[in-house]
Amino acid sequence: MEKNKSTRRSFLSTSAKATLAITAGIGASGSMNGTWASPNTPHHRRFDTGFKQEPLPYAYNDLEKAIDAMTMEIHYTKHAAAYATNVQDAAKAEGVDTNKPLEDVLAKISKYSAKLRNNGGGHYNHELFWKSMSPNSSEKPSGKLLAAIESGFNSFDAFKTQFGDAGKNRFGSGWAWLFLDGDKKLRIGSTPNQDNPLMDVSDIKGFPVLGLDVWEHAYYLRYQNKRPDYIANWWKVVNWDFVQKRFEAA
Repeated sequence: MEKNKSTRRSFLSTSAKATLAITAGIGASGSMNGTWASPNTPHHRRFDTGFKQEPLPYAYNDLEKAIDAMTMEIHYTKHAAAYATNVQDAAKAEGVDTNKPLEDVLAKISKYSAKLRNNGGGHYNHELFWKSMSPNSSEKPSGKLLAAIESGFNSFDAFKTQFGDAGKNRFGSGWAWLFLDGDKKLRIGSTPNQDNPLMDVSDIKGFPVLGLDVWEHAYYLRYQNKRPDYIANWWKVVNWDFVQKRFEAA
């Protein structure tokens, strides 16, 4: 009898810990690791973005191979934080349901104000940008993503050159993108300001797999006007595991 009670107490304790772990992982937004985790959610929608800024998945100085700590701190706490605050303000003013994914708004952004477009894009782009980097980056992806890149761009090095050129040649401020078009084919392009391929006003349209911020505030403290040097070093911190998961979920 005593043995049965002990076993039951152990089971309840283990169950409680598991429940707490799951709850902590999901968080108040109903997401797990930054994704919408409903079992009925289509795979690509599990990467949907909320309207609030999520914590960085690493310390400010963890990406020193490419980006200095002060730039990371200013970028995250000032620039990106402002987009998060402003998109929430705009959403409230324009009657947007912030319990739904931000992607739903971006898909029909032409119906909303410039404030919602600029800040919604800025918030989405940065939330993706942070997750697309890691201090434990591998040199290149593997599996289906690598095969698709080599098939679509002839080689991984050729892909890096073309993607880098998209960032280097973006006049003024903007982003370089690797995205899947409507035919699920990988494409490279760039957008101005805080636009992205999800927007119905964008010249390039599709599901973003990887995005690179080429606004000067993303690199100026270390690189000044040398954007190509920033892009060359940025490859050292790309989180290919995350990028591959996005690609395979789309």
